[in-house]
Order: sequence, then structure tokens, then C-alpha cells
Amino acid sequence: MTKTYGKLASRVYELDKPVGCSFGDVEFYLERLKTVAGPVLEPATGNGRMLVPLAQAGYSVSGFDLSSEMLDLCKMNCEKHGVKAGLSQQNFTTFAYEQKFAAIVLPTGSFQLMTDPLDAMSFLRRSKEALAPNGKLLLDISVVGDFMDHSPRVRHWQDGDDLLTLQEMRTATDYAKQIVTSHLRYELWRDTHLVTTEMELFSLRWWGMFELELALREAGFTQVKIFGDYQSGAVDTGPVSTLTFEAA
Repeated sequence: MTKTYGKLASRVYELDKPVGCSFGDVEFYLERLKTVAGPVLEPATGNGRMLVPLAQAGYSVSGFDLSSEMLDLCKMNCEKHGVKAGLSQQNFTTFAYEQKFAAIVLPTGSFQLMTDPLDAMSFLRRSKEALAPNGKLLLDISVVGDFMDHSPRVRHWQDGDDLLTLQEMRTATDYAKQIVTSHLRYELWRDTHLVTTEMELFSLRWWGMFELELALREAGFTQVKIFGDYQSGAVDTGPVSTLTFEAA
């Protein structure tokens, strides 16, 4: 249901998507939040790639993650960049805060980590309840085309004397349930010797554009805007790889 990044996976994530790395989403989210006055929450905050820029922009930020390794990285990055954030270990379906948030943000397709639609609906309803009046939810999804690539991939990162590799192989595609599952193998090499290996099955669910809009409305959101590839104009029928939903 929810990805829990281990030690090697978290280290690779930090190398691949450090604070300051943007796919156009950081700038777009900051632009969409210009009218927001109040605290911001990021579920599945990871290493703080989005959280730290939000804090640097002056927002009071909170974030949660299921992975303790990712939370440690986020704390380290907050300290490194001189910002403060309320961080806690929670999950999508049971997270709870005493305060209400002016905005909740969920970039980089983190919403698609919930492969059970009932969990996704629970998260959307809980998010609606956690928002202050006139608060907004911003979340990204990848379109279905990105899920159709079944090619194995091998990537690597050099970190000092360490070489980290990631091998990814698709193991299942469930078209009826809209879920893809891949086998991930992380390796740490040093001086041509394999030091340690970490393996996991990683699943994602794809959503149709209108399917997710209906889900947001079912969860209590009455205003839904959809943007393509972090462009300010509403999405058209042209080819896009990422959809951003803004719901209030």
C-alpha cells in the first residue's frame, strides 16, 4: 500500500532527488500557494525536496513519512538549510494533527503509492478534514503512458568512494486494478566489492483524469482545477506526462 524506503533506497533517493532538484513542480507549487496564508502540510515528505523550499519561502511547514530513514534525511536537510519543520512518522490513512492547514501538497506522484482505492479515498477525506476553510489540496499524478514502459532499467550514482546501483524490472501489470509492480534491487559497491543489497517490490496505481476528479468531489472538494506539466493554464487535450490537481 505505502512505500517504506529502506536505508539504501533512501540514500539513492537523496542522491537522485536532493533538495534544490525540481521537475518544474517546486516553482509551480510555490506559484499556486502565493495566495495561501497559513501552515502547509506535506504527506510522504521524503527527504524534504519540496518541504525545504516551502519553508525557505516563509511557510510554516509540517511533514510526515512512514520511513524513518527518509525522515532522518529530511531532518538533516532542514538543519543544513537552516529551516524548521514539524516532522513525524505517520501514514496516509491515519495521519492526524490538532491544527488545520491552509494547504496540503503531495508532489512527485506520491498519491499513487496508495494502490488500494479505498486507502486513497480515506486519504482524500482525511485531507479535506485537515484543511482550514478555503484550504486547498495540491497533488500530482503521472498519466497512464508512463506506466506502459516495461523495459528493465539500471541506474548508478557515485557518492565519494561508494557506487550505488538500482536495477528495476517490471514484474506485473494489472490492467483491471490499474496497478504496476516492479522488483527493485539496490546495491552498494566499494572498491569493486559488493557491500550490501536491498530488495523490494514497488507498486503504483495509475488514475484517469476524470476518475480522480470524481474521487476528489466524492471526498468533499467542490472546486477542482487540473493543470498539465506544471503550466499555469488549465490542461487541454494535448500530450502531457504529469497532471496536477488543485482542489478546495
